[in-house]
Amino acid sequence: MDARALAKKVRNIRDFPKPGILFRDITPLLLDPKAFEAAVEAMAAPFRERRVERLLAIESRGFLFGAPIAQALGVGLGLVRKKGKLPYDTHEARYELEYGVDAVEMHVDAVASGQRVLVVDDLIATGGTASAAVDLVRQAGAEVVGATFLIELSALGGCARLDTRCHAVLRY
Repeated sequence: MDARALAKKVRNIRDFPKPGILFRDITPLLLDPKAFEAAVEAMAAPFRERRVERLLAIESRGFLFGAPIAQALGVGLGLVRKKGKLPYDTHEARYELEYGVDAVEMHVDAVASGQRVLVVDDLIATGGTASAAVDLVRQAGAEVVGATFLIELSALGGCARLDTRCHAVLRY
């Protein structure tokens, strides 16, 4: 299934969650096992030869893609969550929002120093959360080999903000 066929599985919802926003709803894609499998493969493919040793998935829809991509690449899966959601010792990275600051965390043992890490989420917009995830990997002394997303909202410049290889299956 090519990118054009996958794009047909993404539903556009106008004015959600507020007026003026066009929400890209991936639930129809998730309901179709062939489309979901194709999306996972398309997100993993550019990194198969990059010697990825750990995958780091961003809460929450990133978990949906992170787990099968980790399985496809034969690597372990670490999690990035909002501050205060993880029960063990954590690394923390802050990022700026339009009106304030937020933070994400990962367990200190999610990635090891020197590991080659792939960051995964369903969508990249402004890149704040993804950039914070990249910072977490580097705090741990690991190497970011790239970031992969199902969707990039390219007008918002998120991939340009990341200091690593950025791959998106679908671009709007």
